[in-house]
Amino acid sequence: MKRRYITVTTNEIRRVNVFGELEESIITQAQAADILGLSIRQIKRLVKRYRADGVNGLITNKLGKPSNNQLPNDLKDSVLAIITKYYSDFGPTLAHEKLRERHQLTLSVSSVRSLMVAEGLWNATRIKRKRVFQLRERRPMEGEMIQMDGSPHAWFEDRADKCSLLVCIDDATGKIMAGYFASSESIWGYFELLKMYLQKHGRPLSFYTDKHGIFRVNQPGALSGTGITEFGRAMKELDIRLIYANTPQAKGRVERVNRTLQDRLIKELRFHKISTMKEANEFLPTFIDDFNCRFAVVPRNPHNAHRELLPDHNLKEIFTQRETRWLSKNLTFQYQNTIYQIKTERESYALRNTKVMIYEYPDGTVKVFYKRKSLDFTAYKEQIKQGEIVDAKRVNEVIDQLRQAQPKDSEKLRYRPSRKHPWKRWVKHSRLNSSSTTNDNVNLNKCIC
Repeated sequence: MKRRYITVTTNEIRRVNVFGELEESIITQAQAADILGLSIRQIKRLVKRYRADGVNGLITNKLGKPSNNQLPNDLKDSVLAIITKYYSDFGPTLAHEKLRERHQLTLSVSSVRSLMVAEGLWNATRIKRKRVFQLRERRPMEGEMIQMDGSPHAWFEDRADKCSLLVCIDDATGKIMAGYFASSESIWGYFELLKMYLQKHGRPLSFYTDKHGIFRVNQPGALSGTGITEFGRAMKELDIRLIYANTPQAKGRVERVNRTLQDRLIKELRFHKISTMKEANEFLPTFIDDFNCRFAVVPRNPHNAHRELLPDHNLKEIFTQRETRWLSKNLTFQYQNTIYQIKTERESYALRNTKVMIYEYPDGTVKVFYKRKSLDFTAYKEQIKQGEIVDAKRVNEVIDQLRQAQPKDSEKLRYRPSRKHPWKRWVKHSRLNSSSTTNDNVNLNKCIC
């Protein structure tokens, strides 16, 4: 006797057991409907099919057939053609947004993902198990804590050199409060970022950063200095508290935003054909507004914790690099390999061996203050360029600058000896000896023959 196999699902096996009990009058139709989650009307229809066809009556007729809700083949082909042409390196979520916004194609994210996986444009990999960190609840009010970080990356792909994007993220709402493209993660870049932030939003209660040397003095027991960096000094004058994260996961909100920007922002810059930091900084406010509309959340407390700038908060003077120097007998001091001499109408001995404060501005200009009064000076003499201390995150930038300063023709850097050089004479002499030896061997062979 030939066996017959019937393909059923788990729910259909459950139906068979329930309808078996129903036929034996163990349960009622109302109880069967409650167990299977169906209406009594549907149970009555299934009872008729079960009595007529047996188990086959409980099996769906759509098994093995294509779904009625699947996308038409023409639509699939057109969507795949668009994705392959414009969004081959996009993720399914971002590709879904671009299809909806730019091409008016309303597909679900899961449909786009399935098409990309089937075409080999997206690799559906499992997320590796990660270390579990203790969750921290968002701050209740906007402006209570602002997470700040820099992200060095090839933001313009192969159209320009690498640079850094400095961003500020509000912990309560997840909003990007400000962003700025800089050549590297430096004090001047962060000062420019904060100037934009403070003029637009005001002063937050605190900034949450990593332990970069810009924000904190990491050398314990330093013998010189005030114990705080120039960034910390500026925050102290603005009455903004600095909080340092022990791990990247502690400020995970800004780290995740950086990872998202490295996907979305790069592609937006490509679409708008932006290849310079100046153009990117002009485009950033538009992108940030759109980003916040998509991903920002509502804070638990509607009150805004930002404070207004006070009249004595001169951002131009606050966002400077300051150092102290002692004047010599000639009223000179050295700063950045340059000697400066103070001009004064009083007797020269009045300012001898006094301590002055030097302010350096972003454009490179220098001012000298003594007891908060500006002093006139002249640059007397430039010193020979000496070695300079470079921050670890600026090493690549400095090396790139040195490489660009070298001649493009690498042959100019090679040493070529003259024709009369002993090396040349040695080569000619060795060639002559080898040729004469060869000729003698040939003649000797001829004689033997």
